[in-house]
Amino acid sequence: MTATYTFDVFSSLDGYGAAGGDWTGYWGKQGPELLDHRLAQYEEEQRMIFGANTYRAFARMLADSTEDSDVRDPWVTRMTHLPATVVSNSLEGPLDWHDGTVANGDAVDVVARLKEESKVPLRSHGSLSMNRALLAAGLVDRVQVTLFPVITGRTGLDPIFRGAADFDLDLVECRTLDGNIQELIYRPTLHA
Repeated sequence: MTATYTFDVFSSLDGYGAAGGDWTGYWGKQGPELLDHRLAQYEEEQRMIFGANTYRAFARMLADSTEDSDVRDPWVTRMTHLPATVVSNSLEGPLDWHDGTVANGDAVDVVARLKEESKVPLRSHGSLSMNRALLAAGLVDRVQVTLFPVITGRTGLDPIFRGAADFDLDLVECRTLDGNIQELIYRPTLHA
């Protein structure tokens, strides 16, 4: 049996994964429903998959945070306690992550192997360039986009799907959180 792989990403309406300027985490739009829902999703047993840049960003963000900051929301803390594989040819272990390992090689090969071997679902939060490559290789089973009600035209950073292949998306699940945040889960199929 093959493990499912979910590419989980936050986005502004105009497709950016982050923003500069005076935007705060979650673009300042998070509420209790979103945070509770995220915690419930991360309570499930799963293995996190990160590229080296996203792992470094998380490690730096967590090291610079305090117990009271958004970075330490319960779902983020739970995520850091899930087993993780960091796909990298530049990092070496041990990682500053509970049960974190480094897998050298091409992300497509590493994730294809993990999908065959893993007894739990695989999930990646962020890791945009790695996930675009995994999408193109047909290894992503679900694209989960949490869409925040903002447009970051001048300050948007990290366009999520820039340079990605073309895909048809079948909506599998959707929900509204805190009255204005949309969670959309799609099954991607390469557009022929």
